[in-house]
Amino acid sequence: MEVLQAARVLGLSTISFLVALALTPLVVRLLFKFEFNKQIRSKELAPVFYELHKNKENTPTMGGLVIWVTVLGLALIFFILGWLFDGFWSYLNFVDRGETYLPIIAMLLAALLGLVDDLMGVFRIGSNGGGLRISQKLVVYSLLATLGGLWFYYRLDWTTLFVPFIGNVEIGFWYIPIFMFIIIASAFSANETDGLDGLLGGVSLFAFGALTVVAYTLGRYDLATFSGVTVGALLAFLWFNVYPARFFMGDTGSMALGITLGMIAMLTNTTLFLPFFASILVVESLSVIIQLFSKKFLGRKIFLSTPIHHHFEAIGWPETKVTMRFWIISAVFSALGLALFFIAKFL
Repeated sequence: MEVLQAARVLGLSTISFLVALALTPLVVRLLFKFEFNKQIRSKELAPVFYELHKNKENTPTMGGLVIWVTVLGLALIFFILGWLFDGFWSYLNFVDRGETYLPIIAMLLAALLGLVDDLMGVFRIGSNGGGLRISQKLVVYSLLATLGGLWFYYRLDWTTLFVPFIGNVEIGFWYIPIFMFIIIASAFSANETDGLDGLLGGVSLFAFGALTVVAYTLGRYDLATFSGVTVGALLAFLWFNVYPARFFMGDTGSMALGITLGMIAMLTNTTLFLPFFASILVVESLSVIIQLFSKKFLGRKIFLSTPIHHHFEAIGWPETKVTMRFWIISAVFSALGLALFFIAKFL
């Protein structure tokens, strides 16, 4: 049984990679045709960022479509085939009410909201050159997180948090604010990390890969397959997004990845391992928080530019060096997180 489930995870991940790889040229052509181009922040608003990235002006955005369209498309196709023909097609179907309904819905809603934000940016609708303001994004994230937290607490009766080396701790109603924090933090962190060619795609690859292993180990095979299919789509996306990027991910990708990552962590009750699986996302957000705090209360900047990947660019690191070193950090900390997970669960 476990061998067949492992084959399903690996097989569908491979199919996802091939489908996304075939889909990407079509998406690229459409993005170029309709001129869905990224608008770089002005020199007045972000002088350091502008000097580092002004040559990327008018690069197509919304490439994250490749990821979520592939994942959700395959989920829909195999669900329909499994319902119509059963047998082998049911084996491939990974849509399950208890395991994947919530992350599928979360990915779809977040992707669509991100798509709206991207389109607002492309057509310069909104303040500061277009798109949703941070406060508006916070409201959107909070609404999604609140709905999810209430659903987990009242409908699924989730009231415990797994604490490594201690076990499941009853937290009662505190589950809702913790759930909200994880979803909001994951969404914002993913958005902050999406600033260099291939950066978010690469670190997300390791995070979703680690959660695929976690879900499989816990016997959540449909969830593991869903996460593995996301890994496959991310690999194909990176084929075109590594430096120099053919297109940018956009909020439609970063929002979908961030919120789905947090959702899977909550479903597997591995919230406290998420800082290891998504270490770079944590560092990126902390750099922004530290910078804002320092400017407001100390009257000076700690970093030349934030998120922190721009600081390393500003001190002279080539973009590719920053990206690949952040990938390495992600791989190491994801492995460490898995090691701690196995020890805490089974020792």
